[in-house]
Formats: sequence, structure tokens, C-alpha cells
Amino acid sequence: MTQPTAPPPTAPPPAPAAGGAAPDPGQPPGRGGARDSLRPALERLRAAATTEPGRLRAIGAVLAALLVLSGAVTAWQAADRIAAADAVRGSSQPLSADAARIYRSLAHADTAASSGFLAADAGDTERPEVREDYEKDIAEASGLLAKAAANSGGSGSARRQIADLNRELPVYTGLVETARANNRQGLPLGGAYLRHANQKMRDELLPAAKKLYSEQNKRLGRDDADTTAWPYPALAVGLVALGALGWAQRRHFRRTNRVFSPGLLGATAACLASVVWLGAGQALVRSGMDDAQEKGARSLHALNEAWIGALQARGFENMTLVARGGGAAYESSYTQQMEAVAGGRAEGGKLHDALTAADDAEGRSAVRSARGAVVTWQQRHTAARAEDDGGNYDGAVERVIGAKGSTDVSFRKADRALEKAVAHEQQQFEEAADGARSWLVALPAGALVLAVLGAVAALAGVGRRIGEYR
Repeated sequence: MTQPTAPPPTAPPPAPAAGGAAPDPGQPPGRGGARDSLRPALERLRAAATTEPGRLRAIGAVLAALLVLSGAVTAWQAADRIAAADAVRGSSQPLSADAARIYRSLAHADTAASSGFLAADAGDTERPEVREDYEKDIAEASGLLAKAAANSGGSGSARRQIADLNRELPVYTGLVETARANNRQGLPLGGAYLRHANQKMRDELLPAAKKLYSEQNKRLGRDDADTTAWPYPALAVGLVALGALGWAQRRHFRRTNRVFSPGLLGATAACLASVVWLGAGQALVRSGMDDAQEKGARSLHALNEAWIGALQARGFENMTLVARGGGAAYESSYTQQMEAVAGGRAEGGKLHDALTAADDAEGRSAVRSARGAVVTWQQRHTAARAEDDGGNYDGAVERVIGAKGSTDVSFRKADRALEKAVAHEQQQFEEAADGARSWLVALPAGALVLAVLGAVAALAGVGRRIGEYR
């Protein structure tokens, strides 16, 4: 009879480590210890969250975080509005004004060049003040172009216009000097060179200057929009913080029947002050910038348009005589420009627009003075044309550039009046823009201080309630 075969011996289970428990064969090695070590901490956290002191601590932390966040966002957006207002006041608006001055300087230089040429062409000497005006205008235009190049920012179009002006301006001045030199020698080529210079001014320099002016006005508009934009993120976070504080105080009242919590009330007052300050300050900034646009920028634009039109009309008037019988096209351009400036038989014209935009007696007085001078200018121009059409060229020149009773006298009076009006409107713009900025200047620091005070007050209010459980 065969004996049954005994089963093979099995290995004994591993002995536990000294001082430790036997490992669980179904548990992957190395994971049970970490979970066991976290379990007590999780249990304590769960217990704290389910108790009233734990809930109050969480509420206090959330309230403090919301108040600090509200203050930080408010300070950031207020600082952003202040930076935009600074850009309007110190950068984009001055650059827009400089672009208009570049246009006026170029047009004025062209007028002075043709006036000086006429005097020499008529056998008279070029008046020193006319030559000084020309040189001053060219120097001013060159200096303003250098300034514009240094502050053109990221505008590729503005840089192109500045490059075009810097390239063509020396060509223009060279043509003018050649015209003067030929005219002094009695050579008829002088008039041809001056007409070429005038054409370059009208076809290349002035259009480039106008585009530069347009680009700087667009930049001014963007900065103005950034200044007046409502700070919706800051207002939204502030309202959320106020809502959370209201909820916390209602919860406090329902659980304790206590109407007021001094700490939470203080936090609410600080948050409310910050929100009201931001909202009211931004509303006042918008109102101030609207005033700056209405009282300054709009009037400046209308005045610049009228002034540039008057300068161009004066240039065309001079070139009509320089052309010596071939100036019909110049006379037609003069008539068009003068109608655009002074209006036709009906009300209208750029001077009328400037008078409508002027909002005070001083500004209106300067525009009325300019308009009166333009009316006299038109009358004297009619007399000058009668002389020229009657064959009295020297008499026509005297009526155009003479020291007394000429269109030049009327033009200079209009020029001075428009300069005065522009200076007045520029001052009004700066005052309105400075006033608008002042409403927010202290808000960034104030919002942060109020946020810290509010957070401390909220924590103190919640901490007092926690203390009742000890």
C-alpha cells in the first residue's frame, strides 16, 4: 500500500519588523504609511470645518481676502486712469498741438517766401521782418519735427510722415533760395522756381503734415478713451466684497440676535468708501475730460482748420501775382479757401465753426476779431484784383503786400487774432484736463489703506465672535 505524498513545506510569513505591525499583503508597499499619516490631519480639518469657530475662521479669511483684492484692483485701475490722463495732458495733446503747429509753420513759411519774392520782383527790397518770419517758421517746423520724431511712439504712419517731411523740407528751402537768387539777378527763372517750391509745399509737405496731425489726434482720442473708461472690474470686486460683508453680518445677527458687529461694520464702511470714491471720482473725471474736449480740444481743432485755411489762402493770393498773368488757377484756389474759411453768402465757414465752439467771451472776441479782419481782407483783395486785371501790376502788388491798407495788413491782423484764440483754448484744455486728473490722484494709495483697514476690522469682528466659544 502506497503512502500518501506529503505537501511541500511553505515558507513561513515574514516576521514583523521590530516594534512594528505586520504588513498588509493586499496593500501596495509604501502607500499605507502616507495615508495613515494624513488621516489625523484631515480628520482635524474636517472637525474644525464642522464647528462654528472653524466656520468663522474661514469666513474671516474670505472677507479679508476679498477686501484686500478689492483694494488692489481699485488701486491698479485708478493708477491706470491717472496714467492715461497724464498721457493726454503731457503727451498726446501737446503732440497733437505740435503737429498743428508744424502744418501752420510750413504754410506760414510758404506765405512769407512768396511775400518776400513779390517785394523783390516789384523792384522793392525784401522787408527784413518778412525774411525773419520765413526763417523763424522753417526753424520752428524743423524743431517740432525733431520733437515729434522722438515722441512718435509706436505709430508707423506718424514716423513715415515725419520722415517724408524731414526729407522734403530741405528740398523746398533749396528751391526757395534758388528762386530768391534768380530774382535778385532779374532772371525770370525765379518765378518758376518759386512756383515749383509752392507746388512741393502743397502737394507733398502740407499733406504729410496733415496726416501727421490726424495721427496725433487719433492718439489723443485713444488716451482720452482710456481715461474715461469705467473701471468695471474694480467696481465688481468691490460690490462682491460688500455683498459678502452684508451676508456675514446677517448670519451673525441670525445666530446671536446681535444687530451690530463693530468690526464688520467698520470693514463695510471702509469698503463702501473705496467703491464710492472710485465711482464718484471716475464720474468726475469723465465730466472733466468732456469739458476739456468741449472747451479746448473741439475749439482748437476748429481754430486750427480756420488758421490753416487762411494761411493757404494768403499763399494762393501771393502766387496769383507771382505767376504774372498766369495765375488763374491760384486765384481759383484762393477763392475756394477763403469761402471755406469765411463762408459764402450764407452762414458757414471754418471761422463760424470756431465761433460756435468757443464757450466764453474771451475766446469769442478773438474769433470775431479774426473774422472781421478776414472780411476786410476780402474787400482789399477785390481791389487788388481790379488793379491787376486793369494792367496795373505794381499797384496790385502794393495792395497785396504794402505796409498800409493792403491785404497783408488784414492777413496779419487775422493771424494774430487766431494765434490769441488758439493760446486761450489751449490754456482752457490744460486747466480742464488737470482738474479731471485731480479727482483720482490720491485714490491708489487711499484704496490700499482702506483695504488694509477693512481687512483688519473684519478679522477683528470675526475674532471677537470666535472668542465667545473659549
